Amino acid sequence: MVLAAQVDIGDEYLAQPEEELCARIAGRKRELGDRLLILGHHYQQDAVYQFADATGDSLKLARFAAEAHDRRYIVFCGVHFMAESADILTADDQIVILPDLRAGCPMADMASREEVEWAWRELAGVADGRVIPVTYVNSSALLKDFVGNQGGSVCTSSNAERVLTWALARGEKVFFFPDEHLGRNSAYALGIPDDEVVLWRRGEKLGGNSAEQLRRAKVILWNGYCTVHMQFKAEHVAMWRAKAPGVRVIVHPECRHEVVRAADQYGSTEGIIKAVSGSPAGSIWAIGTEVNLVNRLKHQYPDKQIHSLSPFQCLCSTMYRIKPAYLLWVLDHLARGEVVNRITVPAEVAAGAKVALDRMLTI
Repeated sequence: MVLAAQVDIGDEYLAQPEEELCARIAGRKRELGDRLLILGHHYQQDAVYQFADATGDSLKLARFAAEAHDRRYIVFCGVHFMAESADILTADDQIVILPDLRAGCPMADMASREEVEWAWRELAGVADGRVIPVTYVNSSALLKDFVGNQGGSVCTSSNAERVLTWALARGEKVFFFPDEHLGRNSAYALGIPDDEVVLWRRGEKLGGNSAEQLRRAKVILWNGYCTVHMQFKAEHVAMWRAKAPGVRVIVHPECRHEVVRAADQYGSTEGIIKAVSGSPAGSIWAIGTEVNLVNRLKHQYPDKQIHSLSPFQCLCSTMYRIKPAYLLWVLDHLARGEVVNRITVPAEVAAGAKVALDRMLTI
């Protein structure tokens, strides 16, 4: 699929003070009423997040989109693959909009359908038994379509272990992409030995593995990663343990395996929120995930000490492209009966992708 380019929205929006933009967004929301649903991912900046009618991680937002039968317009304050999933899960007469088309996902771009199909054919030539493909929701609709057509499923960071268990009950091997670390951490949690987990490196014959390694493997991981969560390191965990005795370290499963092993617990964004919110007053937390969520938790729970695990600003720059100016721009057009930045997945791609998404939602 060829993605449209984001148009220049001009100084009418970009040069306006944030306070004025937010006041105008609130007005447009009232005007559009029940025709509009704004979905906001936890990594959104607060200036945008405050306008979301529903917030959550990828799994939760996918459910909201699938159940929003009465909303004509769904404005997705997230990144491109999330808006694609929303379009796949909604009716044909519902319109999904991404405020800034440049809001992509570097991890999703690390596994193209062409690359995965090439690897799939190579793997079929050496693997014994049935291989079940599993794609992380952070992937293109084209890749989800491939997975759906090959008997596999989508997963999120909330349910990766359950989906991996489901897949291994149906085949001898799982081909997991595009995030190596979520796959490795999930396999470890299920007790799969390290020598039965191998990494498939793009551009190398048999992914850089021997035929025997691939035949022995139960889980084959693509070498993709999240640029934000790769910034957290095991030494950051050690630093916080020395600095704040009694600290609880919780990290996202997209972090490296050694970081997850060193932490006290790990979880999706929803899991992190639940752990922190349910902890007693005075708890000390060092959190390994995107900084907007960490800062929001810090403000929501002033009775707890909440810090970013990393001493550096771990910001998702593509998620940050969704700014109040772009949200107002799409709402102004909707108020005039015009649609901009619509995300549409072609029917021939949506069919297989929906199968894979529906499998995830039912596992």
